[in-house]
Amino acid sequence: MTHATASAASAGSHAGAPTSSKVNVPQEGSFWLSEWAFPLFVAMLASGIFTGTHLYYVYHTGTFSDIAVTALLKAGMENGSYGAAAAFGAGFLFARIIEGPMVGILDIGGSLQTGVGIGIPAMLLAAGITAPLENFWLALPTGALCGALIGLLIIAIRRATLNSPGNTSTFGADVMMGAGNSAGRYLGPLVIIAAATASLPVGIGSTIGALLFYLWKKPLTGGAILGAMLFGVIFPIPGS
Repeated sequence: MTHATASAASAGSHAGAPTSSKVNVPQEGSFWLSEWAFPLFVAMLASGIFTGTHLYYVYHTGTFSDIAVTALLKAGMENGSYGAAAAFGAGFLFARIIEGPMVGILDIGGSLQTGVGIGIPAMLLAAGITAPLENFWLALPTGALCGALIGLLIIAIRRATLNSPGNTSTFGADVMMGAGNSAGRYLGPLVIIAAATASLPVGIGSTIGALLFYLWKKPLTGGAILGAMLFGVIFPIPGS
């Protein structure tokens, strides 16, 4: 009788004990997942990217940006007008700074490679400030400072929107995020046409890639680009 009563009491105490449903995240609370590690990482990335632009400005090689975007900076270096490069790069940078806090991911291509790599250098050159782009040891801290400020600004925006006590507004940033993705859906046919203009095999590869992505219910643009790249490796385009 005593044993049965003790067992029942023990079962009752276990049944009434609170259970925790929290999922333990690996390395949670460590430096690598801390909020203030983010500006440090962005600063290191921006430092390297800005210094790459310094190498391009001095030695005409080393930029981390796309060829088309780098061409805007090159045009400014040749004719002294940096308006196009500054506007394009700064526009991308601004959009990605607003977008980053909402999605929790900073787009390195748009924000750092285009914004820090082309936009900020173009603005400096347009203002007549050439020292950070002419001196390697000055380019490193300049890029790091830009990256740290970007990281801090993203954290500040996130605290004011998603992590705010009321969490009632994103200040329209969710609309900005969807605009680029919506516009990108219509670029697939243009990529196919551009690939076919480059060479027939590359155009066929782009078409096949777009078709496969359509069957997989994925964006056509990605399939068209990957297909063109694959067939471009197999059937290289001869240089002029």
